[in-house]
Amino acid sequence: MRLRRRLPIQLILVPVGAILIIILIVSLFRSSPEEEAKELVHSFYKYEQDADFGSSWELFHPLMQERFEKVDYIQQRNHVFVGHFGTDTFKYTVEDPEKLKSWQMTKNTTIFHDVYKVPITQTYKSIYGTFTIHQDVFVVKESGDWTILWSYQ
Repeated sequence: MRLRRRLPIQLILVPVGAILIIILIVSLFRSSPEEEAKELVHSFYKYEQDADFGSSWELFHPLMQERFEKVDYIQQRNHVFVGHFGTDTFKYTVEDPEKLKSWQMTKNTTIFHDVYKVPITQTYKSIYGTFTIHQDVFVVKESGDWTILWSYQ
């Protein structure tokens, strides 16, 4: 007659515990879509704040890139904010994203699904005084990358 040996409980608990710890660590370092959308908006406005308009343009969705040629965008942003407003930088805040089921940039463009609306506030101290711009920025995934759109409705 063969005796069955029971495995010590430690031989079961240690691998199970290790697996749970690995799952916890992976989940801590994985960003949610909301966090990724908010981070993209931060990156965009950090570039804008540094007058690196070429890099911020690169974060636009192709529909936005069609709307503004890169060279024109760089020149116009610099001209308006530095030239007309008399300011070379601004402060900004990014609020928490709101997930929208669907959204359109204009009435004639694609309907996007799983869009994040991210409100931002820019504050300029210029030769004309302090002024603030509030804008909703929309973030969608395009070909696996998060991209930025503005509303024209």
